[in-house]
Amino acid sequence: MTKTFSVRTRSRTTFVDITAEVRSIVADLGVEDGAIVVYCPHTTAAITINESADPDVVRDVIGKLSELVPESPAFFHAEGNSDAHIKSSLIGCSETVLVRDGDLVLGTWQGIFFCEFDGPRSRQVVVGAL
Repeated sequence: MTKTFSVRTRSRTTFVDITAEVRSIVADLGVEDGAIVVYCPHTTAAITINESADPDVVRDVIGKLSELVPESPAFFHAEGNSDAHIKSSLIGCSETVLVRDGDLVLGTWQGIFFCEFDGPRSRQVVVGAL
């Protein structure tokens, strides 16, 4: 059982809180207890769980990733988005989230984020019940 939804990003690098969409899909899939996987089928984007209450956390993560892996014409990959591929690999393409009593098991401040590193684009996220 899987469902797919679209995420439209508006800048080259951004994190989009997709927690509400994932919660809605958990309800649509009828998952009461178990786990789901939130998966990104793109090589220059990622999925992560982090604090969703303070937007400065996202700004700090994006800023540090940009310091660690800056855009650079010195990469071998000719498309000019090698930094996005590396950032995607560092963060990862999926997260597994437990479900209890029909709801996501997340901490008080946690949210699920789609991480764009090569936008703006229209992207897909797949949610599957385990």
